[in-house]
Amino acid sequence: MADPALLEAVLDGAHVEGAVFELRPDYRALLLAVDGLSAGPTDEASDALISAAETAAREALGDRPPEALAHVAAWREAYRDFGAKPQRTRNSLEALLRRVPSGLPRVNRLTDTYNAISVLHQLPCGGEDLTRYVGVPRLIRASGEESFDTAADGTAVIEHPDPGEVVWCDDAGVTCRRWNWRQARRTQLRDETTTALFVLDALGPMTDEELNAAADDLMVHLRPLGPDVRAVRRLLAAT
Repeated sequence: MADPALLEAVLDGAHVEGAVFELRPDYRALLLAVDGLSAGPTDEASDALISAAETAAREALGDRPPEALAHVAAWREAYRDFGAKPQRTRNSLEALLRRVPSGLPRVNRLTDTYNAISVLHQLPCGGEDLTRYVGVPRLIRASGEESFDTAADGTAVIEHPDPGEVVWCDDAGVTCRRWNWRQARRTQLRDETTTALFVLDALGPMTDEELNAAADDLMVHLRPLGPDVRAVRRLLAAT
């Protein structure tokens, strides 16, 4: 189990580059560093949470497409701002909502939990294995030289972001491309993960109160996943 001071040190060092705030001054990232977790495969509780998220999404959408939701539309605009095509590159919230008709994925307890919170609160949310980080997390506009480890046709490959692309990274490379589109293989949550970093992303349509409510709900479902779960929280914003 990590020293709580280490969790605080990671979040104290985390930052968003000024160029990102110049692109979207309304952007906020709420970071949660959580320790003492017992991850494991999908279980009855995480499956039930995912099922509840599916039901909530169907009720919120009705016959409308995901981009009819204000926060999804805002993220589409943000993607266009740095040169991505949102019809081809879906932000993580929209990608999940588009999978609702056929059923959301069941991956493992931690991934199921943050995916469900993402859908229930209508915001992009990601999770990373914090023990696999090298240095602190930071959100930047890429030079294009950064490395991103992913897979293509089942084979591990190294890709590079487009210049100007918004990416999360650490000292070893990109941990998530296109703000919240695709995570690196290196820091993916695994069944054996005990210390995790969760990133909840918000743009203008979402208030700070709604953002914190989503984080509170995430912690409600993470605390039962270990006898001594501890968390540290930090909000990164332009002001």
